[in-house]
Amino acid sequence: MSQYVTDWGRKAADLYATDYARRYRQHDEELNQVGAYRAFCEWLSDICRRFRTPIDVLDLGCGTGRYFAALRNVNALVGLDASGPMLAEAANPVDAERITAKTIQLIEGDVLTHPFPAGSFDLIYSIGVLAEHTPFDRRIVDNVSSWLRRGGRFAFTTVHPDSTSIPRTAARSFGRAVLPWAPAPLRRWLRTKLTAGGQYADETLIEERLGRGFAIESMTRLESEAHLHCLCVAVRQ
Repeated sequence: MSQYVTDWGRKAADLYATDYARRYRQHDEELNQVGAYRAFCEWLSDICRRFRTPIDVLDLGCGTGRYFAALRNVNALVGLDASGPMLAEAANPVDAERITAKTIQLIEGDVLTHPFPAGSFDLIYSIGVLAEHTPFDRRIVDNVSSWLRRGGRFAFTTVHPDSTSIPRTAARSFGRAVLPWAPAPLRRWLRTKLTAGGQYADETLIEERLGRGFAIESMTRLESEAHLHCLCVAVRQ
């Protein structure tokens, strides 16, 4: 792994150790029966079809490569993940016979700090990582903006702060109730608390983080067996 590793990268590497990675990869074989997984794959395939020429792609937090087979029209595919054992499983991903990328490179590194040359990719996607295992903050946005070519797309999911997977404490419920009527300074403070500084992200936070460097092409929600997700596709300006 890169020598520049954040606490988030260390936590991911520790969590997805060899035994866990093996079980995770075994679960991949059952995912075709899961509606949310099929929806994520269809979403990703549709994004690929928006490009008129073959594309270079980065999977940010690729894990076991469970979405590689959903990609279309791909020249070079790079998978970046903090866990070596997960990358070892990604060398033999689910539905490998359906993968059409011409080349695949797997890299062990921290999604917040690993360097890539500017303008390396046409599409960067991240499913189940940002605002879930890694905060969705300006570091991510600035990195992706640098790595994408002009007109490239950033497609990602986040866990919405209203997801039922997040414990509904009394303080959280009160904050949600008063948020619409709170004055601006208090509203900003409440939103920071409710999104845990980017560990969860709704449509408003996503728009704020992306800023003027991206134009949002689509923003939808999806309920999986685990979370309520935001699905965003943004075009680099």
